[in-house]
Amino acid sequence: MQQLLLFDKFDINVPTEGIKYTGSKLKLIPYILRLIQELDVRTVLDGFSGTTRVSQALAKSGYQVICNDIAVWSEVFGTCYLMNQKKRENYQELIDHLNSIPPIDGWFTEFYGGHPNDGCAIQKDGLKKPWQIHNTRKLDGIRQEIETLNLNQQDKSVVLTSLILALDQVDNTLGHFASYLRNWSPRSYHHLVMRVPSLLITSQPHRVMRQNVFDLLSNISVDLAYFDPPYGSNNEKMPPSRVRYASYYHLWTSVCLFDQPQLFGKVNRRSDTSDRMAASIFEEFRQDDQGRYIAVNAIEKMLKEVKSRWVILSYSSGGRATAEELHRVIQQNGTLLQVLEIDYQSNVMAGMKWTNEWLRDVSQSNRELLFLIEK
Repeated sequence: MQQLLLFDKFDINVPTEGIKYTGSKLKLIPYILRLIQELDVRTVLDGFSGTTRVSQALAKSGYQVICNDIAVWSEVFGTCYLMNQKKRENYQELIDHLNSIPPIDGWFTEFYGGHPNDGCAIQKDGLKKPWQIHNTRKLDGIRQEIETLNLNQQDKSVVLTSLILALDQVDNTLGHFASYLRNWSPRSYHHLVMRVPSLLITSQPHRVMRQNVFDLLSNISVDLAYFDPPYGSNNEKMPPSRVRYASYYHLWTSVCLFDQPQLFGKVNRRSDTSDRMAASIFEEFRQDDQGRYIAVNAIEKMLKEVKSRWVILSYSSGGRATAEELHRVIQQNGTLLQVLEIDYQSNVMAGMKWTNEWLRDVSQSNRELLFLIEK
């Protein structure tokens, strides 16, 4: 007899910190932790860490974490939250100093700062802007001062994280930088103020990596791997460039690197975030010569190569793979132990589904699936 488990209310509430993020797994964290809690797990790989919220929760729950993502800003977040060995108060003087830096007109103001214009974010150049000019001038002053201070990697990661969190509170976007709002958001009128991040000190030897996941898998071995790749859309009419995570968060890369790159397009994207240069294989919309989606092949390759006893795979019903394709890939590379499904439209957890039961309704939109697989 098949068993159905309902996880209506959890006592697992681990606070994390991050930015607005498309595809954020914030709501899934209690369920990820519950799945892991039932297993004999000490070490966990977070293969696509993004804002690092899952890595933070894992570290706070006592697991030894390998936090990995190809994004520069994700590595900064991971270093800030997982590698820190100082108390929060030790950073207060540094944060106060940066908040006191006078605003200047610099590169960020030139390309990303806009005047209020009675509420309209469209400027004289015809472009919408992600921040009002009083905040980009503050950003320019603070970012230059961070370089002048010549901080070590850990301290620099903490202040850059603080700066990004502050910028996220005063932006004029829906949570990404692929487009900006036509009219200034209420929060964009607020003033940028940095605060010390919610830092964690643990005794575990965490690791923070910035590698392509396939370069990483051959060199590590863990008890469990959590994979949340940047899946592309299954909408055949949607241009693939609309779902590139590198382009969604190009500005956080520029804040971290302070490299003043060449820009293009209406939102002034970094040239190195073009589809040709920054596309992820998991966002690939094309099929191979056998008619299989390249993104599905990548999932299969990842499941084959990972050196872990268990895998939790996160997948959206809006992704490229069909339920049947995904089921076949999982079945050929391990034993599917549990499937957890959340309906974002209703904002409820549907329940725990075993074996093939999940196949019947996965086609419904706005659903997130967690697959627990034993290799």
